[in-house]
Amino acid sequence: MPRRRRSPRWLVAGGRAYLWTLSHSHRVLDSGRSVDCRQILTLYPQPAGTGGPLRIVFAEGPGRYVPGGGPMGSGDVGYVRGGFLNLHEPGAVRALLDAASSRGWQSGERQAAEVDGWPLLDAAAAARAGDADPVSP
Repeated sequence: MPRRRRSPRWLVAGGRAYLWTLSHSHRVLDSGRSVDCRQILTLYPQPAGTGGPLRIVFAEGPGRYVPGGGPMGSGDVGYVRGGFLNLHEPGAVRALLDAASSRGWQSGERQAAEVDGWPLLDAAAAARAGDADPVSP
């Protein structure tokens, strides 16, 4: 069954607008087995051309889950024993953007930036747990 391509979604944070998308990638071995699963959250500062995209990558590894759908939900990433986020939720995207910004990413940078999402996960999950309205600017 082919995957539906989702349209980019809007997020406004700190007075700045972003389009964001979520994708899943992996390598398929000759045996047909999928390996190296990754969830990739990409934020594009708007208007276009005012900054390079930010790619937050969650790669599978020991103690981590990065499902590509069932039995776990699409967009879920987390630690087997600990925090998790659903990357389809705007509040989770906002929390990850805030965590990346607090670690030095700036939306006006012209080059695309790719960051490991795992060091951001705990801070973003904690922010989500404490936020009553995580998507407001």
